[in-house]
Amino acid sequence: MKKPKILYITNGINGSGGLERVISIKANYLVEKLNYEIHILVLNNSYQNSFYNFNNNIKFHSIQVSGNPLQYYKKYKTGIEATVKKIKPDIISVCDDGMKGALFPLVIKTSVPTIYERHASIEIFNNKTSNSFFKQFLVKIKKQLMKFGLKKFSVFVVLTQSNLKEWQLNNMTVIPNPLPFYPDDSASLENKVVVSVGSHGHAKGFDRLIEIWKEIHKKYPDWKLNIFGKKNKENTIQKLIDKHNLNNTISLHDPVKDLVPEYQKASIYALPSRSEGFGMVLIEAMACGLPCVSFDCPSGPRDIIQHNKTGFLVKNDNMEEFVSALSALINDVEKRKLMGKAAKEQVKKYLPENIMKQWDNLFNEIIN
Repeated sequence: MKKPKILYITNGINGSGGLERVISIKANYLVEKLNYEIHILVLNNSYQNSFYNFNNNIKFHSIQVSGNPLQYYKKYKTGIEATVKKIKPDIISVCDDGMKGALFPLVIKTSVPTIYERHASIEIFNNKTSNSFFKQFLVKIKKQLMKFGLKKFSVFVVLTQSNLKEWQLNNMTVIPNPLPFYPDDSASLENKVVVSVGSHGHAKGFDRLIEIWKEIHKKYPDWKLNIFGKKNKENTIQKLIDKHNLNNTISLHDPVKDLVPEYQKASIYALPSRSEGFGMVLIEAMACGLPCVSFDCPSGPRDIIQHNKTGFLVKNDNMEEFVSALSALINDVEKRKLMGKAAKEQVKKYLPENIMKQWDNLFNEIIN
């Protein structure tokens, strides 16, 4: 039986974020293990110099978009419709957490079945510092517009059970992200190192982690915190580190392609996010045998971490409780090892062969 031809549409795949990593894992698996024909359409050639590796048999396409909103919209619409007409895919999968992604079925004329993959929580819209009435009103309108568009997709795929409750639409299903690796060796959990990974935007909450670490450093001055991820233009996190004189205990690192050695040097993973679509870094750390401490933010961590078994879920914004949870693991190496072992076992369900079987089934259901 001929396998479907899939067209992924996204803004770009040359960044170092979780969405780019997930697309690379899925596209590579579909080509290498399941013999799919995979096409990826990006904007403005943003497939060049990709951070993650993509199989040579994956075909890339690009459309140029620029100008004012009307010009951008026209180029976006005509470019995608022309590419779809040329490729003739069996299924289109839209991976774009923005408004244009959600409104895709209303904008693009095509008879091809369409899937929407969302990689962020709906609460990401609330993650700016301003909470004015006008801003809240705009956020409410934006959510309603997105829901209207999302109803029109053949299938709307989210990453967690919590995401289902956020949107409450009839065309939804849950397929978690696949693990990018599952090393044989686990971290020894004896190094005095905590690790965290993510870009330095507001949603990732590294400003909160710096405040937390200020208290940890007072109690455990020999412990270190390593943060890996793309810095923002304002260099906010480094300024906070400077402000609290924490340069001797916190190290900021650029994104790295192979995180396994960095996880394995650590003894605890810390996730300070204000919101997560899933929490890819959690399952990565757990695959390396790390216990995790995370805020119970909307909406990924609560679906991944088993509280008191594979790590600690801390009430969102409760900084003192986060300090206490980190302290409990810092003080007890046996607890770390017990939780780390349970974590490594738990995340086997996210192995690519398990997750991609779900995608294969979904694709075939849509076609048939």
